[in-house]
Amino acid sequence: MVLDRYGNEKDNDNNDNPGYMTEERLMIQEAARNFSMKEVLPVANELDPIQGDIPMDLRRKMGEMGYFGIRIPQEYGGMGLGVFEYCIIAEELSRGWMSVASIIARSGGMMSMSAWPMEKRLEYTRKAAKGEFLAAAALSEPDVGSDLAGVSCRAVLDGDEWVITGNKYWCTFADGSDYISVLCRIDGAKESGYKALKSIIVEKPRGELPNNCKGSEIPKIGYFGWKTWELAFDGCRVPKENIIGGQQSEGFKNTVSGLEVARAHTAARAIGLARGALEDAIAYSKQRVQFKQPISDFQETRFKLARMASEIEAARQLMYHVCHELDTKGRCDKETSMVKWFATEMAERVTSNCLQIFGGAGYTKLHAIERYWRDARLTKIFEGTSEIQLRIISDRMLGRPTNRQNQS
Repeated sequence: MVLDRYGNEKDNDNNDNPGYMTEERLMIQEAARNFSMKEVLPVANELDPIQGDIPMDLRRKMGEMGYFGIRIPQEYGGMGLGVFEYCIIAEELSRGWMSVASIIARSGGMMSMSAWPMEKRLEYTRKAAKGEFLAAAALSEPDVGSDLAGVSCRAVLDGDEWVITGNKYWCTFADGSDYISVLCRIDGAKESGYKALKSIIVEKPRGELPNNCKGSEIPKIGYFGWKTWELAFDGCRVPKENIIGGQQSEGFKNTVSGLEVARAHTAARAIGLARGALEDAIAYSKQRVQFKQPISDFQETRFKLARMASEIEAARQLMYHVCHELDTKGRCDKETSMVKWFATEMAERVTSNCLQIFGGAGYTKLHAIERYWRDARLTKIFEGTSEIQLRIISDRMLGRPTNRQNQS
């Protein structure tokens, strides 16, 4: 007998997702699902309530599974897979703990560091594929969120070093990472506006902040497992060659183009959260007895669960389409914004409705539903707010509004 993800008997025909879900992808999905339920969920249930960090032992196991190197080419120690596989794994990991699904995004190939010696690029890329060289990203600032073109943190070239000065906000994993990618405005650059921005790598010891950088932990209501920081760089020095993409790169464009995969990844995380909440709500509704019958017998509960399952599946199928487009065609910013908006809005709605099924029990820390609910709310904010996604979609459909047509 084969069970579906909701615990019901189904035919073993592997046709849940014809076309997209090959045998290999089904195997990858099943392995990730088993790993998440066995290794991730118990850790989340233990550590999220006390705001503990993701354990190194779990990170080691994820490295052994290859989850840090999903999209890194095989010749550099990775799995050499696509955005599709990246997102189906992220969905499964988020079903356990969204923070764990997020940390796999902190690993990336270093081959774009064109000014570095090849040996260093290869060494760090291979370490990244095993989860041994992970990043934090310092993009936002106290006065800069959605409008990254307004970045004011500055980098001044002094001999063979960049000197970075300025404040950054919402830098998750700043302490636990092996380096921080800092989006800076280059003093003395020939270009102006967003063209004067570059992403500079600041290497540092794991567990510490960089030299000449102070930080304050930001108190959050969720997204536990790692800390999020406000940073103040004050004369932080890094080698001249530590520019991502080299001296001629456009840091702003590189950052924005990377958001397409990040937004598909966020959709996957949102779907995983919603599915975790739904699976828990289904199980609870079968156990909770009121008026001498399980609440799963009540039509309102049954219809609510049916609606939520349909919304999750709709988001998943849109995600599959977008991942396929990214893997086969490259750019698809409108579609990635669509799936990011649709999936994250759905996740907040579904997790809230699932919490309602739990009733008062859902508003306690005795069940994981409150974690799914808290974390789902964040997905509408990071990697571009829901409002920014609607702006991107409408701009692609209608063109820019008159007051923005002359902007670069």
